[in-house]
Amino acid sequence: MDDESQGLPMRDAVLSGLAVLGLAAGLGAQIAGQDGLAPWAYGVTYLAGGLPAGGQALRSLWRDRVLEIDLLMVVAALAAAAVGAMAEGAILLVLFSLSGTLEHLALGRARRAVDALIALRPRTALRLGPGGAVEVPVESLMPGDRVVIRPGARVPVDARLVEGRGPLDESAVTGESMPVTKGPGAPVFEATVNLSSVLTAVVTARAADSTVARMVALVTEAQAAKAPSERFSEWFGQRYTVGVLAGSTLAFGVFLALGRSMQDALYSAATLLVAASPCAVVISVPAAILSALAAAARGGVLFKGGAALERLGGVTQFAFDKTGTLTEGRPAVTGLVALDGDETRLLARLAGIEAQAEHHSAAALRACAAARAVAPVAVQSVTTRPGEGVTGWAEGDGPAPLWAGNARLAARMGAAVDDTRLVALAGTGASIVYLGRGAVTLGAAALADRPRPGAAAALAGLRRGGIARLLMLTGDRPEVAARIAADLGLAPDDVAGGLLPEEKLDRVARLRAAGPVAFVGDGVNDAAALARADVGIAMGAAGSEVAVQAADVALMSDDLARLAAAHRLARRTRAVIRQNLTFALGAMLVLVTATIFVDLPLPLAVIGHEGGTLLVVLNGLRLLFDPIRARPLPPSALPTPAQ
Repeated sequence: MDDESQGLPMRDAVLSGLAVLGLAAGLGAQIAGQDGLAPWAYGVTYLAGGLPAGGQALRSLWRDRVLEIDLLMVVAALAAAAVGAMAEGAILLVLFSLSGTLEHLALGRARRAVDALIALRPRTALRLGPGGAVEVPVESLMPGDRVVIRPGARVPVDARLVEGRGPLDESAVTGESMPVTKGPGAPVFEATVNLSSVLTAVVTARAADSTVARMVALVTEAQAAKAPSERFSEWFGQRYTVGVLAGSTLAFGVFLALGRSMQDALYSAATLLVAASPCAVVISVPAAILSALAAAARGGVLFKGGAALERLGGVTQFAFDKTGTLTEGRPAVTGLVALDGDETRLLARLAGIEAQAEHHSAAALRACAAARAVAPVAVQSVTTRPGEGVTGWAEGDGPAPLWAGNARLAARMGAAVDDTRLVALAGTGASIVYLGRGAVTLGAAALADRPRPGAAAALAGLRRGGIARLLMLTGDRPEVAARIAADLGLAPDDVAGGLLPEEKLDRVARLRAAGPVAFVGDGVNDAAALARADVGIAMGAAGSEVAVQAADVALMSDDLARLAAAHRLARRTRAVIRQNLTFALGAMLVLVTATIFVDLPLPLAVIGHEGGTLLVVLNGLRLLFDPIRARPLPPSALPTPAQ
């Protein structure tokens, strides 16, 4: 059945209702002995149930030279009327009309994802100007404009916070169910909800280029793109329809040749026409694909069409970039060694001397001090030594300069870093920031990128979902890669560090020889690997234009648990498609066989045909309610380093 509907048009409901009323009136007239009124009542059913479908089928035949399956139903009903079985034809058209209306309703629910996304987009915004905040159309906002976001309001466009701090509900964009607290410098996305604070943000993208605009474009493209299974079902349906018409005509001739009357032969040919119609085969695949795409989009996972969904379901290997994918992408303090035993004083000095520095290590040290409520010491005359660290003078430390940096700076200051505790800290694979005063080393801090929260559980979920191999490919130092891999439960053989982008590409190409592979990266420096893999998956696409363009699948949040959930959904979709096709082809074979050899009555063929069509649609719609949102695994399910 052709399904171009976006929901349940009122016309379909009215026509289906008229068809039902006509059938009821006709049956009532026959029961009451008013045989003269029955054909008129059935005529209402034929007009309401058959005329729209027949007209559409004839237009497709004339305009596109395409034989639609709807034509088979109309021809079968007319054949039934021609042999005096007008009631059976009316039953066929009523069930056909009702099933079509219900399919449009069900599939329309799967296709309303775009409408839901568009409805989220605010129409106006409060733009700050010389005279204060003025309400303007969202389309007029330009990058660099400042907007005020009041409590309870939706963020009008993608922006970066400059004033205020508070929780935002990002579930509509990223699928994250819990509010996310954000402050100055943090990105905010169009259509997310400011829950409690007055926020000021600077616009970073026009409304036409926003996250939600990209989501709308992706979902629209995904619904239009045909999966291999969909292309097969359409190809099969077109050719099979011609075969059914030709076969029914041939069967009519055979029945006549076998001595049947004209009426019996035409009745059996009409029954065969209904029994052999491939409606269930054609509708079974898009019902599953559209439902899965809608469920994924609702959970913050965007597929670029049904083909990507099907390919992900067949993947047996996953390769991951490390930085920003399996890890948070920013360093954090993972260890402190104070040679005098006072970690608080060590951290206060480190935070004080790094207070004016801009590099990532400085930010991590300041964040660590803030988290521990340690006040930085005041450090004066701070000087940056490129490639080595910083120096300065702290009040009360005497004439010797305070310094923080790498081993080269320690050597320049004449300070030793061979204490066993410092050597052990350096052996962890983390970056080391030494702190000293003059030629005396005071201690050190270890800084390293950390695994994302839930990354280990997500990898365990992929293993539980049947993934045979998980690998980490990174350009970072091998010892750093090994440390992260151990935390995530990856075996040493499944880790490759120090790789250049072209070497990542080569690794992915070699993996493909062993089976379908998905590559997960940030979509920027991993663009080539994303393209080479059978399925490219971009992390954190809510803020990355490159990620959306480079990948087949985009995770709108940085939650790796969505990846395992998306893989489960893809596998379930493939299974549902197989179930639907097996059932549809099997039911069609049974009905055709019964029609030819057992003289199946037309009403039973109608019920079998339309019932089978509705069953495969409902089976596909189960995917619409797939719980793609993250489901945490119990601690016992997490892998061990040796696993």
